[in-house]
Amino acid sequence: MKKRILLSLFTLFILYVKAQKSFSSEYEAGYTLDYKMMNIPNAKSARTTFILMINNKESYFKSTNVYVGDSLKYYKKLKETGDTFTDYKTFSDYMSEYPENIGTTAGKIYVTTPVTTANVSYEEPNNIEWKLINEFKTFGNDKCQKAVATKYGRKWIAFFNPNIPLSFGPYKFNRLPGLIVELYDEKKDFHYKLYLFKKRKYVCKFANSYKNVRPSKKEKVYQWRKDAILTTDYSEMLDKSTDPETIRQLNQKSRKMYDQYNPIELSPN
Repeated sequence: MKKRILLSLFTLFILYVKAQKSFSSEYEAGYTLDYKMMNIPNAKSARTTFILMINNKESYFKSTNVYVGDSLKYYKKLKETGDTFTDYKTFSDYMSEYPENIGTTAGKIYVTTPVTTANVSYEEPNNIEWKLINEFKTFGNDKCQKAVATKYGRKWIAFFNPNIPLSFGPYKFNRLPGLIVELYDEKKDFHYKLYLFKKRKYVCKFANSYKNVRPSKKEKVYQWRKDAILTTDYSEMLDKSTDPETIRQLNQKSRKMYDQYNPIELSPN
């Protein structure tokens, strides 16, 4: 199932080019994400990782796979051949089900992402409201406090570290008096955990590797991404020797995946 999603995303990955936006980082955090892409009983979680680059005023969040792939392309360690199947084998390790580049400032959140065959962007107000809970959990040697919020159609639980006074965290979550070290929704369909935090002062020259980005409405972006599952044409994606029955079955599964798709955001606010 995951491989089929990645196949559909591959046509988007070839749009990557040299960085057009850099980010000046002073700290770097790494997060794991255990996620359930399908909304079905007893769905198994998959795992991926992300990098959060931070300075005192803003943060930048992106998939580790995409980060590495963008780096290799920026420094010309990998090149496309123009052959779909050869390039898929080369770049498949550097793709992600969550390819968004997410920039966070005090007032706004900026997102760029590939959708179908285009690169789009949108922005939204950074207005999440947390309720601090008098409950604590120890991570390493640090006592971290609980906070809860309702956002994007889900109830979220976070634990933040007041000893790291950086008000950022994974995905679009921030505005707590300390770095978020754990974040999950109440159903635990999406569960982020901090596994790395260090000082790292550098300029990431390939922070945003999308070009020809067009502004869009956020509400459309997530529907386009879901629609991409349904409109994937496996007759074009797979080797021409693949028998028609296999292609037919894959297209049927696309319809089922469309119906069961489980996005991080169930609503735009």
